[in-house]
Amino acid sequence: MQETYTQNKTFDKSTFSNNPLTKGEYENCIFINCNFENSNLNGFKFIECEFNGCNLSMAKLEKTTFQDIKFKDCKMLGLHFDSCNEFGLSFSVENCQLNHSSFYKTKIKKTYFKDCQLLDVDFTECNLNSSLFENCILTGATFDYSNLEKVDFRTAANYSIDPENNKIRNAKFSISGIPGLLDKYDIEIEK
Repeated sequence: MQETYTQNKTFDKSTFSNNPLTKGEYENCIFINCNFENSNLNGFKFIECEFNGCNLSMAKLEKTTFQDIKFKDCKMLGLHFDSCNEFGLSFSVENCQLNHSSFYKTKIKKTYFKDCQLLDVDFTECNLNSSLFENCILTGATFDYSNLEKVDFRTAANYSIDPENNKIRNAKFSISGIPGLLDKYDIEIEK
């Protein structure tokens, strides 16, 4: 089956759960209020696309390409970014829910997360070097053997990071976030 190439197209209020998006490469496309919930996006290529107000929850992402993607106001529950095509994997995420998603062993340096909910997200062995978590909630997120060098956590909340098991050189934290670096010691910190 021949794959399609689509460029500079806007998709508005489309439901791809029932009527699947044609497999292929999408470049400079905009998806607005589209429903991809439980969709099979395996092998799709999205390059310089925007997803605004979309539901991508539980979509299958085996070998999916996301290069220079902007996700805004999206519901993205249970996504496995760790199964995406790692070549050129790059995106920014603003005001999205990524609960229960996995970034296991991904290389997503300089990723911008703003106003996001990242509950129980797996960042194990993830390279987040120079990324920013601006006003993000990281309750239950797992950081284990992760590269967090130069990552900015100053406005992030509810994270738990073990400095002994992660690379945190030149990472930025606020005073209010210090307890998240000392969780494993089971100590009480008073203000």
